[in-house]
Amino acid sequence: MISVGIKELKAKLSSYVDMVQNGDEIVVTERGKEVAIVIPFSLERRLVSKLMKSGKATWSGGKPEGITGIHVRGGSISETILEERA
Repeated sequence: MISVGIKELKAKLSSYVDMVQNGDEIVVTERGKEVAIVIPFSLERRLVSKLMKSGKATWSGGKPEGITGIHVRGGSISETILEERA
């Protein structure tokens, strides 16, 4: 994991974004104190984005509680799993 101060991050943002795209995680510090972490998009987040773009799911943008924040069109997840197993 790479650690960088805010001033350097701002000055070299593009290169740090490239590092994150290649899988690195960046810890952002302010006056030596860790204040944030920049990480690559997870596979799960990419899949949810793909579902939203295709119109198969919607998301209010808030932090979901369980699965109440994400709505998928069609049958329930448990019904779909049972159908796939048959």
